[in-house]
Amino acid sequence: MFILENIKKLKSTILSISLATLLVSSVHAASSVDGAVKYPVKDGKYTQYHVNTQDTKEFNIGRDATKTEIAAWDLDVAYDNSGLPEFEMKHGKVVLDENGKPKKAEGSVELGNELYDAQCVMCHGDFGSGGKGYPKLAGGTVASLKHQRLNPADENPDPDNPDKTIGSYWPYASTLFWYIQESMPFNHPKSLTNSETYALTAYLLSVNNITIDGQELDDDFVLDKEKFQKIVMPNVNGFYPETNTPENPKKGVENMTKFLSDPTNYGKGTRCMKDCIKGDVENLVLRIQEDLSKAANEPLSTARELPKVDASKSAPGQADYENAGCSACHSNAAIGAPVVGDKAAWDKVVSKGLEQVYSNGINGINAMPPKGGADISDEKFKQIIDYMINSSK
Repeated sequence: MFILENIKKLKSTILSISLATLLVSSVHAASSVDGAVKYPVKDGKYTQYHVNTQDTKEFNIGRDATKTEIAAWDLDVAYDNSGLPEFEMKHGKVVLDENGKPKKAEGSVELGNELYDAQCVMCHGDFGSGGKGYPKLAGGTVASLKHQRLNPADENPDPDNPDKTIGSYWPYASTLFWYIQESMPFNHPKSLTNSETYALTAYLLSVNNITIDGQELDDDFVLDKEKFQKIVMPNVNGFYPETNTPENPKKGVENMTKFLSDPTNYGKGTRCMKDCIKGDVENLVLRIQEDLSKAANEPLSTARELPKVDASKSAPGQADYENAGCSACHSNAAIGAPVVGDKAAWDKVVSKGLEQVYSNGINGINAMPPKGGADISDEKFKQIIDYMINSSK
């Protein structure tokens, strides 16, 4: 386990970036990387895509980003809690209360619970217990981190994996605040206010039984910047070697070099070239659960749209199901939506009553927007629901 070295972003570098760089890009290389595959550039193209091979030293398009625009996006929170907001912000500016004073950013565990149930539970499960394709956020112990994957070289292989959650693994609570603010909720990132982020952070700390300055986080506990400074995570000292050496950054590099130079730190055994694995090999194999063979060898295409389904040659609702993009969520179990063809999942949905299912779909439920974001009539949307139900019996 390792601590990342303390390297702060240079604000001057950020300020020098113009908005034009967000709009204009230039590639002058012998190859291009797309989808983790490296393609050669030939005749100004890689595969079917044109590449700008001109030398572009200067351009005068756009303008420099303003301080306010940068402040709206520069939301980094470091391990030492620098960057945590004290006040509410909107569009890079401090929000004022009814008295014209800066509005303090703070959130209670109770509010965090409400926000979690409304925007997080569909992916991360009740009380952070985890969901399909999404990690659990609560539970686990620091002691469980010593569990390693099954190793045939061990005399008594450990069948348990490390249980890494916010409470058992994360060394700094600032990471939690920053990640929520930058990336959550999944379908609408950067939409939470500073107070809502404090509230969600407080709630997730509470379900991990983390105390602040000896105080348990009950529903009435309110988290703000000042109280945040007193958070000590259970695994704050569980990472090694020590690389967070701000007074002498070179010392961190030296510590890492020394650590990696000693093979006893990460395993040292007898080399084996034949019949090395003893016992049940099946227990040692890690497998991808999803079938990737269907899309593994598809030809390259410049098309940027979903294939259209001919309504005259399909079941009622099927064409709209495909053309409206419903399959993007309802064909992927990792998203958490009931997958078409999963009888058990749809039996549970239909148990609410068909009219309720129609209402939930049309008006939106959990992470699903009204009609899945499709611009179609209620009647056509009901046909889509009928198609999904009938295809899952």
